[in-house]
Amino acid sequence: MLLSQPSLFSNSVGSRQWEYVTRRFKSIQSNLSLLPQEVEDAETKLGGVIRSVNRAYRNESCVGYYMLAGSWGKRTAIHPPSDIDLLCFLPAEVFHQFNVREGNKPSQLLQHVRGSLGTTYPQTRIRGDGQVVVIEFNSIKIEVVPAFHGQDGGVVIGDTNDGGRWKSIDPNAEIYHLDCSDQSFNGNVRKITRIVKQWKQHCDVPIKSFHIERLVQEALAQMGWGGSNEFWFDWIIRDTFLYMWGRAGGGFYMPGRYLEWIDLGDDWRSKAWTAYERAEKACSFERDNMNLSAGAEWQKIFGNVIPEMVT
Repeated sequence: MLLSQPSLFSNSVGSRQWEYVTRRFKSIQSNLSLLPQEVEDAETKLGGVIRSVNRAYRNESCVGYYMLAGSWGKRTAIHPPSDIDLLCFLPAEVFHQFNVREGNKPSQLLQHVRGSLGTTYPQTRIRGDGQVVVIEFNSIKIEVVPAFHGQDGGVVIGDTNDGGRWKSIDPNAEIYHLDCSDQSFNGNVRKITRIVKQWKQHCDVPIKSFHIERLVQEALAQMGWGGSNEFWFDWIIRDTFLYMWGRAGGGFYMPGRYLEWIDLGDDWRSKAWTAYERAEKACSFERDNMNLSAGAEWQKIFGNVIPEMVT
């Protein structure tokens, strides 16, 4: 059996090297794409939540005064989806109403929003968690962030930790920064981010998704092939893991006007090194057209979402 299919394990005579890379990495991208029914379900649930908030705070049952943040807002969500970050903009008078109170003002606002949503969804688990109200639908979680338009053009949200405080963020700058980087590397920032997020999910890696987004942007800028097509994705993935490993324990400034410093942490460092070592081995197998061996190594990193065999 092995002798009759030598291309599974070694480079066949006359064939070029890296025969399977393009098809393998186009396949994983396809498998990570959100399904139409998942998008439809998310849009239906989002519409209901947005209307509920607007009824409670604006007396309007409309789909407006909101912004998608996180992976859905940045178009880096992968199948199967786990949660959606939703900024719901409340009227300025609501901010002033809670800002004059004693105690943890953001926490009181969060509980008020939680209560209003509970009226619409009495059978659904709804809880407050730091900066968000989490609505745990059966198919997906929606994390509602009560938000206000800041006078300086940014967005003001509440943080209930350590006694509570108001915090300014710049989500539009985050998306713009990602868009510019993605364009510079021919769409690879989002493509590679989605693939690395699958590693996070499959290997239970304790790193945040927006940390991955930033590190992928930085990593591609360090490569001579960062903007190349799928034929180069084995090297791009390998070198991204190596770059991430080197950045563990560091940090970065968020894009935008506030320059918030973000610590990357290092709990995920050993897993990044393990992924790099496996990717390096897979790259060697890909070079020699060892189809099954390469696929087996990639599956250790990404699971069955990447094919073990491509034809």
